[in-house]
Amino acid sequence: YVRGADFWERSLQNWQSEFLAVGAMIVFSIYLRQQGSPESKRVGTPNADHEPTY
Repeated sequence: YVRGADFWERSLQNWQSEFLAVGAMIVFSIYLRQQGSPESKRVGTPNADHEPTY
């Protein structure tokens, strides 16, 4: 089964969709942090000093 073309086609399609989803999350998190989102902490602030806003 591993040597079949169907296995590799499905594996690469799954990898491609996961790669795009994770890449989009990384880009959006960087963008929101740079824009000063109220849900993000300042770059130099330790995690213990950050109070989440609800």
